[in-house]
Amino acid sequence: MAVVRVEQVDEVQLALTRGVVVARRTGAGEPDDLAVDQRGDVRVVVALAEPVRPQLGDAPRGEVLERRSAHDGVVVLMPALRVHAPQCLGIGVADGTDDDFGNDLGAHAGRLTPAPACREIEGTAQCQHSGEAQGAARRRAGRTRCRVASCPHTFGGMSSNTITITAAVGATALALGLAGCVPTASGATPVGFDGVQSATIQLEAVGTFVSPEEGGYEAAGRGSGFIITPDGLAVTNNHVVTGAGTLKVWRGGDASTELSAKVLGSSECLDLAVVQLEGGGYPFMDWRKGDIDTALDVYAAGFPLGDPTFTETKGIVSKANTNGETPWASIDGVIEHDARIRGGNSGGPLVDSTGALVGVNYAGNDELDYNFAIHRDAVLDVISDLVDGKDVLSLGINGEALVGEDGTGLGIWVNSVKSGSTADEAGVEPGDLLTRMEGVSLGANGTMTEYCDVLRTHGQDATLAVELYRPSEDAYYRGQFNGDTLTAVPVVDGGGTGTATTGDYVTINDDSGAISLEVPAEWSDVDGAAVTDGSGTTWESVSASPDLAGYQGSWSTPGATVYASQSAAGMSPDDAANLLTEGLAEQGCVSTGREPYDDGMHTGVWEIFTGCGGEATYVVVGATDYAGTYTVIVGAQAIGDADFDAVDRVLGSFYAAY
Repeated sequence: MAVVRVEQVDEVQLALTRGVVVARRTGAGEPDDLAVDQRGDVRVVVALAEPVRPQLGDAPRGEVLERRSAHDGVVVLMPALRVHAPQCLGIGVADGTDDDFGNDLGAHAGRLTPAPACREIEGTAQCQHSGEAQGAARRRAGRTRCRVASCPHTFGGMSSNTITITAAVGATALALGLAGCVPTASGATPVGFDGVQSATIQLEAVGTFVSPEEGGYEAAGRGSGFIITPDGLAVTNNHVVTGAGTLKVWRGGDASTELSAKVLGSSECLDLAVVQLEGGGYPFMDWRKGDIDTALDVYAAGFPLGDPTFTETKGIVSKANTNGETPWASIDGVIEHDARIRGGNSGGPLVDSTGALVGVNYAGNDELDYNFAIHRDAVLDVISDLVDGKDVLSLGINGEALVGEDGTGLGIWVNSVKSGSTADEAGVEPGDLLTRMEGVSLGANGTMTEYCDVLRTHGQDATLAVELYRPSEDAYYRGQFNGDTLTAVPVVDGGGTGTATTGDYVTINDDSGAISLEVPAEWSDVDGAAVTDGSGTTWESVSASPDLAGYQGSWSTPGATVYASQSAAGMSPDDAANLLTEGLAEQGCVSTGREPYDDGMHTGVWEIFTGCGGEATYVVVGATDYAGTYTVIVGAQAIGDADFDAVDRVLGSFYAAY
């Protein structure tokens, strides 16, 4: 919501013209342009030395000016939704105290009742509908409809698509909220309850997907959605459409008319997507205006189980706001209800008894009869970005958290990848398992929580370190999103026999918390104490094995050790590796040769020794991180074939953070 605060101004005029907002100070000479809309995210503070007539009107885009002064009179335009004509203005009141300004706006902006201390506000609204402007406006619909003034008619004699409200005020502070309207063609209104079916769609996504159970396959999956503007903007779930090669759409259960659709924007963490249907003149839904409380009657609409027959089930809101952590999403605002949904209902609308939208269905549990919908407010927070083609909390994957047989989280499985996305450009492929981002293990509790928390913390445009396992190659990769592309981590070829390393992997750390790596869960004997080498350099260190005494005192027990030191950052990789390789020949170890090492995060050398003690293979790595901030040494011992998998996991996961 855009908010304008005005103090000590005799008359305020707000005009929204062709979707551009600008503050102007008028007086002697030419108007003084004070602020220009920049993609709707505008912050302007303008000092006024005397009562003036600020106007929000037409101006070029792309510039933001900020001016401050000690004068009492100010005009403040806060970060706003994009303003696109035709729009409407809502009027609310703040008490004008500077200390409580933010709280006042949060409590009052957009409400219709003036505070008793404020003078009467008189406003007029004028609208002229232009097909071209409406098209641009409808593509950015999705927030609440007009609160004060509406635009049901066409007014003649206006040269542009303009809405004006003029308010005569004194020194009392006013908050004028630009309430987002759902722009519609002249006379177009949203459907009521009886029209919900006509605005509900079924989508079929066809593409190549990779399942952890079934492997790669080309298939068609069906979900639901709903239309929110007459020109065919529709909302559905990310997991319904992302990664699909083609989309087919049918409206209202009419299987005889197939529509094409284009994905505009999506959010994998919020499990939302906006698609644009071909054509126009569609029936559409509006969002519920009131509160969404427990025991509210609700109806789940859609096409469960891929059936083209429209269904609608009735229930109530069980919990107005609950946890939204699932294997494929991480959502702050979720509604639990008992209007039964099934597979195929994903992306369909949850509506109230008037047909107004309450949320977007996205998850259910048949056995426990749990049904969940993404809360209206969570949708409205991001829908304008999705409509404008901007993905939100997304890297371009259609993924889900994968767990082992004992329920331990293994990572985020990638079912499909959006072409041209950040994940695609980094080299992520369908069938990959993302194990760690920015040093954080993913899917630890079987949900997308950690994955999405990293995106919320750093932003989807940041350079993010990533590690993954690619089962199709039995290889580990390291690299970056928005940075260095993925690089395969060197692996050790197994040889011989041995007892298989079974079960899941766990993340371990040294005592300082600097070093992290993944080892088999049965390597539960761990020592994280620091060590000092012969030259007096201290190294953070962590070792793990089923039996540390056997690992450190013989060649008959598998295990691994990682050392890291900032003090040794100037040491060459060869010298670092030599700290572990000296004396190995006397113990029967035969080197296969020292080779360059690069795992996407470190660069240096590595060397494999066979026949150690007659049966073991010993792997040594000496390297520095790309930034040159620390030196790291890895020593890992394998006895049987399965131990080589464990060594590969160690090489694919170790790192240090200082």
